[in-house]
Amino acid sequence: MKKPQTLSLQEQLLKSGLSNDAKLKQVKAEKRKQTKLERNNGVEIVDEIKLSAEQLRQQQVERDRELNRQRKLAEEQKALGAQIKQIVEMNRIAQDPNGLAYNFTDDNKVKTLYVAEKVREALINGRAGIAKVDGHYEIVPAEVARKVQVRDADSIVVLNEATQDVAAADDPYAEFQIPDDLMW
Repeated sequence: MKKPQTLSLQEQLLKSGLSNDAKLKQVKAEKRKQTKLERNNGVEIVDEIKLSAEQLRQQQVERDRELNRQRKLAEEQKALGAQIKQIVEMNRIAQDPNGLAYNFTDDNKVKTLYVAEKVREALINGRAGIAKVDGHYEIVPAEVARKVQVRDADSIVVLNEATQDVAAADDPYAEFQIPDDLMW
């Protein structure tokens, strides 16, 4: 039994007709010239293929770096969202479906929450705020609302400035009382 004969790449190209003897001799001569120049002069011949491969590798490294940065940023945002959700859920004030309506705006739309009168007063006077978490609204104390606002300002929909019940001395309408049952 005979062993199959393995042909070199050059022989295979010649046999298939993809190359000829003239091209083969030219490639060998170029290779000899390059090795002789490198050996004698210590000069390294720049290979365009190697150079372009290195540039592609550098571009790939930059793309990977940018993708990693974006992925890390997305993970941080997700963790921040979970942190805000946890803070709000732990400190939320219960809503009262039979209570008074409290109207507020979110994205130029009027929204309504039904709350107890005491909670409504707290919202008006700035002792409580409304946070938007996962598309629904929760009422939280003002301190909690400020903590959430530091982390993500868009999560807090309503947080009025703390007001004093004492009328200002220079208020021209101080002598007029606001009716208790006035709602907008």
